[in-house]
Amino acid sequence: MSSYTPYFEFDRKEWASLRNHAPLPLTEEELENVKGINVEISIDEVEEIYLPLTRLINLYVKASQQLHTATTSFLKNNAKKVPYIIGIAGSVAVGKSTTARILQILLSRWDNHRNVGLVTTDGFLYPNAILEKNGLMKRKGFPESYDTQKLINFIGDVKAGKDKVEAPVYSHLTYDILPNEVQTICNPDILIVEGVNVLQVDKESQIFVSDFFDFSLYVDAEVRDIERWYIERFLLLQETAFQDTKSYFGRFANLSKEDAIKQAAQIWEEINLMNLLENILPTKGRANIVLKKGSNHNVENIFLRKL
Repeated sequence: MSSYTPYFEFDRKEWASLRNHAPLPLTEEELENVKGINVEISIDEVEEIYLPLTRLINLYVKASQQLHTATTSFLKNNAKKVPYIIGIAGSVAVGKSTTARILQILLSRWDNHRNVGLVTTDGFLYPNAILEKNGLMKRKGFPESYDTQKLINFIGDVKAGKDKVEAPVYSHLTYDILPNEVQTICNPDILIVEGVNVLQVDKESQIFVSDFFDFSLYVDAEVRDIERWYIERFLLLQETAFQDTKSYFGRFANLSKEDAIKQAAQIWEEINLMNLLENILPTKGRANIVLKKGSNHNVENIFLRKL
């Protein structure tokens, strides 16, 4: 039996040593502003995990830029630079949004890629009216709930070097697309695309979202830990966002703690766990980097795909 593995594996100490004196361009205040709900992350985590990661990505971006220069020289043309696109996948409540925001800040402080954009695939969900019409509200987050062609067209336009590309905007408060709002991406050096579905493939399609990625990450953790984080987040939202009269989940605002835990566990089991096991977790092996978290949200192991 072959012992081959497509990944190099590092523990936290080994990975931290690869920082190679890269400076820390992030303050405690900035870190506090990008942390997700109930995602505990320290400056030490940034120094030991994210600085080596951004140093690696910087090397990859430099190599890509050099290849672009060499190719345009060979072709004797002045082709526009091609944005470097990074995909970040993982379960609901695993902390991938926090990972994306930290990477955006850190990467934007390297001289050769100051313009770093970030979009989430939530904006490419079908509006609730369409989901309700098609009986898909309880399948929200599953592949069929996304306008995948619209997402592919968006990333394709960014990759083609268009000066301005618009993405839809999603509200977690109203749990729906905001019909009159767009996010404009202006020819970035790097674009980070974050979402549960970014590494998924569709057997009926010849083009996948991940075809446009130059680099991809998967944020991983034990299922039991993700479930606990989801329930903890639900309880925090019950005390905050759910209290807003505009909140889609306002009907849960006044539940007792016991009933709120039961409700969160039911939503997790019927929707998010099923989506994780059927559609998200199977894509982990397609990522260039897998960040494996422990029960306290700290990354404990890093898996880097061999070239």
